[in-house]
Amino acid sequence: MTTAPKIPRPSSDAIAAMPAFESLPPERIVLLTHADQCALAAAAIAAAGVVGFDTESKPLFRSDARQTGPHVLQLATRDMAFIVQIDQYTPTDFLRQILESDSILKVGFGLNNDHGPLRAKLNIALRHRLDLGPLFRKLGYKDAVGVKAAVAIVLGLRLRKSKKATTSNWAASTLSSSQLIYAADDAHAALLVFNELIRTGRLQFPPACETDHPR
Repeated sequence: MTTAPKIPRPSSDAIAAMPAFESLPPERIVLLTHADQCALAAAAIAAAGVVGFDTESKPLFRSDARQTGPHVLQLATRDMAFIVQIDQYTPTDFLRQILESDSILKVGFGLNNDHGPLRAKLNIALRHRLDLGPLFRKLGYKDAVGVKAAVAIVLGLRLRKSKKATTSNWAASTLSSSQLIYAADDAHAALLVFNELIRTGRLQFPPACETDHPR
């Protein structure tokens, strides 16, 4: 039996030539700081049923440094992104309501690496999740595919991943506008990739999901 050749990811040059991914406008990126905002976000997410998910952590620049993240968590519907800072003011009841729900699907990249740190830091399980990265191996791609490559492959768009934002201080008490856009993009792009995979039949709905017991 002849094995089908593996598909390479798009090259950096090919991605650079693609149209830009359109970020959500600033008014649709909400940093959750009040209970009423969390209530509105929970209602929107429950109505959507599927959300893009990602986290950000303060980068480590020394090999002996200990990771204390995640420091930021982001959730996105088709029209909105909700950003949560993980600090002494974290709305843990809101996060538990969303992340431990078996009726809300969380989709993204690297999710199978997120649930451990979330449980350790917040005692919250990331249930009913779909890590999109391994799916691309099943679709025939030979190398690991992250959100930037997936956006290029599935949407034909260039997702800007600023190194300055990537290596910025995600544990800062005040996030910059560029950090908020970067964080929103990662979650929103993951959702749009998922939706397009469903639309084109490359992923069946409902998909097989990973889940952990809350306790």
